[in-house]
Amino acid sequence: MSSTRRMPARDLAQIAVFAALIIALGLPGQITIGSSGVPITLQSLGVMLAGALLGARKGVLSVTTVIVIGLALPVLAGGRTTLTSLAGPTAGFLIGWIPAVAVIGWLSMRMLPRYRTVLGVGVNVLGGIVVLYALGIAGMVLRTDLTVWAAAAANVAFLPGDLIKAVVAAAVAAQVHRAYPALLAARIPRQPAADPTH
Repeated sequence: MSSTRRMPARDLAQIAVFAALIIALGLPGQITIGSSGVPITLQSLGVMLAGALLGARKGVLSVTTVIVIGLALPVLAGGRTTLTSLAGPTAGFLIGWIPAVAVIGWLSMRMLPRYRTVLGVGVNVLGGIVVLYALGIAGMVLRTDLTVWAAAAANVAFLPGDLIKAVVAAAVAAQVHRAYPALLAARIPRQPAADPTH
């Protein structure tokens, strides 16, 4: 693999840090509301932050790292593993982390060099609530005997908390991008020297 295509150490470090952050946000545990079996956790805040601060590519890699680690270790909130989550009603929410962080990361990068908090909240809501809930509800329908409407209704109680997470993630992202504007800057790959024989 060419050195220009190899992921820089700084990017790898950022991916590892945010994977660790998402795992750490699961340590306080979980609160289950109602009978849906889907708990409230802080890990979705970590997913929003990963997208808003790292962009789509690194955000997806950080979330995927957590999911892969979860195959062997109980790194998800409540001491769950990836397989435990995929076997239950939370399957769609866990899978939904990947498109959610991708949407947040891609749209956040479109805002730069000036990240705007209000628009950032909207981006977090789109990825971290609309996209995540769509896949989460689909997973609940497949894993339980709930209808689509019943599954959607079961998630209404989670909306206030997730809206707060969207605001917090946007506020943090605005401060970080203001202090460190190069965090999401796209790299321009170095072009190989032209071959004089061609």
